[in-house]
Amino acid sequence: MSDKSFFSLLYKNWCRIDDKIRFVIIGCINAAIAFGIYSLSVLILGSEFYQLCVVLQWTLSSVTSYLNQKFFVFCTKGNYIKEYLKCCSTWFVSYLLNVVILELLVRFAIKNVYISQFISISLVSICTYVLFKYFAFKKPE
Repeated sequence: MSDKSFFSLLYKNWCRIDDKIRFVIIGCINAAIAFGIYSLSVLILGSEFYQLCVVLQWTLSSVTSYLNQKFFVFCTKGNYIKEYLKCCSTWFVSYLLNVVILELLVRFAIKNVYISQFISISLVSICTYVLFKYFAFKKPE
C-alpha cells in the first residue's frame, strides 16, 4: 500500500467518526495552538503588550483553527474564502455570546468568574458547533 493510499484511507476513516467527537478533539488542539501562540507572543513582545499578543494569537490561530475545522471536523472541500469568512462571523457571534453569558452568570447567578467562564465556554461551544455545521461548513443538499 502506498503512503498516499494509506493516508487517504486513514483520512476517510477519520471523517467517518461522529463530527461532534471530532469537534471536541480538534477544539482541544486548536485551543492548545492558540494558547501557544499567545504565550510565545508574550514571551517575545513582553507582557505589557498582552492586547497585541491577543490580536496576533487570534489572527494566526484563526487560520489554523479554520483549516482544522474544515479538513478534520467537517471534512469539506472547496469554498475556502467563503467558509473562512463564515467562520470569522461564527467566532464573532461566539465571542459576543461568551461575553453576555459570562456577565449574566457573574452578576446574577454564580458570581465566581472561573466557574461562570467554564459554563459560558461550554454553552458557547455548543452554539459554535451548530453554527459551524449548519452555516460555515454547511454541505450542499
